[in-house]
Amino acid sequence: MTTDLLWLARAVELSRLCPVSETAFAVGAVIVAPDGHELATGYSRESGPHDHAEETALRKLRGVDLTGATIYSSLEPCSRRASHPRTCAELILEAGIPRVVYALREPPVFVEGDGAALLTACGVQVTHLEDLADEVRRINAHVLSLH
Repeated sequence: MTTDLLWLARAVELSRLCPVSETAFAVGAVIVAPDGHELATGYSRESGPHDHAEETALRKLRGVDLTGATIYSSLEPCSRRASHPRTCAELILEAGIPRVVYALREPPVFVEGDGAALLTACGVQVTHLEDLADEVRRINAHVLSLH
């Protein structure tokens, strides 16, 4: 298994910790330093009912230089949201993270997401590894079956 797939599997496992919500996806995220060590993790609703996984992980690293880091997310970082003024794609750009790896493109259940396209357009290297996408769908079946 590649290093990217191992870290992405960690993000998927974190998504299992999310409090269940019928109005939001269960997402996990891991930020990894250029030397390969884990910097921070996050999962949806970890510290608040509207918090996203990437947002939670990034909040733990305020003031840390993230040049060369990679963020792994079980779901494509959001580019639109109603609950907070800043999207995860914007927060990733602001943090200066140059690389994003995710498992499942955001299904158009709540919004039409284009986080990967936005990040790519801003110069971030975005990798979509679909190997774990079915597992992410299973974890989010409670939301996907409603729509």
